[in-house]
Amino acid sequence: MAMNGLIIFITWTDPRLNSPTQFLGHLSFLNIYFVPTTIPPGGMLMLIHLVVKNCIVSFASCLTHMYLVFGVGVAECILLAFMAYDHYVAICHPLSYAQTMSQQVCVRLVSTAWFFGLINGIFLEYMSFQNPFCRDNHIENFFCEAPIVITLSCGDPQFSLRVIFADAIVVLLSPMVLIVISYARILASILGRASSSGLGKTFSTCASHLTVVIFFYTSAMFSNMNPRSTHGPEKDKPFSLLYTLIAPMCNPIIYSF
Repeated sequence: MAMNGLIIFITWTDPRLNSPTQFLGHLSFLNIYFVPTTIPPGGMLMLIHLVVKNCIVSFASCLTHMYLVFGVGVAECILLAFMAYDHYVAICHPLSYAQTMSQQVCVRLVSTAWFFGLINGIFLEYMSFQNPFCRDNHIENFFCEAPIVITLSCGDPQFSLRVIFADAIVVLLSPMVLIVISYARILASILGRASSSGLGKTFSTCASHLTVVIFFYTSAMFSNMNPRSTHGPEKDKPFSLLYTLIAPMCNPIIYSF
């Protein structure tokens, strides 16, 4: 949280960095916001739980922070896709970059990411909690992950699990298509006309973003797009930890280079 906060402070206080790193500041804000949402209902309470061996989370806390996880996670997926498009415009159309990616356009793109994230969170929240709960209330994870919570409901969980699986495909693969198209056009553009120094500059511009995309999407896809029968809680928890805590911690290190 300190490293992401430092990136926000630097990019928003230095006028020279306001324009070229405006998406990076929002990504850092999402990373700061992501960590508390996955430790219900706060880091201090989790420390108390570890000491007193009492890991009880209220139903309201579970419901609230699951919605925040959905909203922030989807917003980050969309924002990463917009960052790829931003790189495409900067590299392939540098003369029109200031006009194409103006401040108003960037505000709209960031607002779009947040809007779809929060709306999608409402939908997934409804699918997760539409059935009553009367079974075992033991959650096999360090936060209220949707598929695990759904299996604790009294009704048939298969429909809700299928809907969330389909939603994960749309939410994860749609931004991925934009990322692939953007980098395919970047690659086609630089291979045709760039010198070795131009290739080096392009690589330095895109390498950090590609690293974060691979890191985040690989772990998120494994956790949300695999059938539950193919892996159990012992395999779920490491990947959940990867995209909810480790990735936000590594992002500022990756981008700082």
